[in-house]
Amino acid sequence: MRQDWNVMKRYRERVEARLPQVREIAYTWPIIRGNVLTMVGIAIVLALIVLGVLAPVISPYPEHAMGATSSEDKFQPPSFRHLFGTDELGRDIFSRVLFGIRISFMIGVIVIGLALLVGLPLGVIAGCAGGKLDEVIMRVTDMFLSFPALLLALAISAALGPALVNSMIAIAIAWWPWYTRLVRGQAVSVKERPFVEAAVATGVRRLRIIFRHVLPNCLTPIIVQASMDFGSVILTAASLSFLGLGAQPPEPEWGLMVSIGRNYFLTNWWLTTFPGFAIVITVLAFNFLGDGLREILDPRARRI
Repeated sequence: MRQDWNVMKRYRERVEARLPQVREIAYTWPIIRGNVLTMVGIAIVLALIVLGVLAPVISPYPEHAMGATSSEDKFQPPSFRHLFGTDELGRDIFSRVLFGIRISFMIGVIVIGLALLVGLPLGVIAGCAGGKLDEVIMRVTDMFLSFPALLLALAISAALGPALVNSMIAIAIAWWPWYTRLVRGQAVSVKERPFVEAAVATGVRRLRIIFRHVLPNCLTPIIVQASMDFGSVILTAASLSFLGLGAQPPEPEWGLMVSIGRNYFLTNWWLTTFPGFAIVITVLAFNFLGDGLREILDPRARRI
């Protein structure tokens, strides 16, 4: 009997521990539901993820995304057989756009991940250490920020050579200073708060203060910025591919498809229209999602 009572007590304690999370979800959902653009962004992003994952299944011509050609079907307009038409090599554009979702999301995840991998620790070190180390890190950061991100990525990609991997490295090199500056500002603000000063006064180790107190309180603006940068990274990668410094044929990358299709735009408009529309929709969706996350995670931005 006593054992059953202990089990019930532990169960009640777990339920009570989750109550704040349940209340937060109950409070957050009306905020999300009340913002139409946020709901649209979430719906589009989820739809793109599903389409990207199921691309090999729902694509009518998956071999066309891998480089196979069909010269007898070239320049076919949109129809029931080819929803988005075909390109100059007879490849189904709908299938290539679907597989392009995978490439675009891969670019976004890898670039944002690399930028955070470099920018996050440098920003925390600069904000918490201060002094000469802070000065050195921020001056190097300012040196990178003095160049427009696209121009810097263009120069680095040209130096490394035209390839999708090189373009991702180039964009990450151009992007990490923004996260360093953002995290450094947050770290400087957080380390002066009373709970951090109390931890220092009680003799808590510096690394524990950084990972337990400073870093978690810097995550909100980082998450918001990363979600909004995701679309910008995809757009930058498409720009590099359009200029011939990113993905190379026969990869089904949207920017590359627009670049090739522009030569036939006056007579075959669908070659550039559908890949370009995919870029626009994806960038807008992540911008809507970023605005929604800012409203959810930042209490000062909440409308209710």
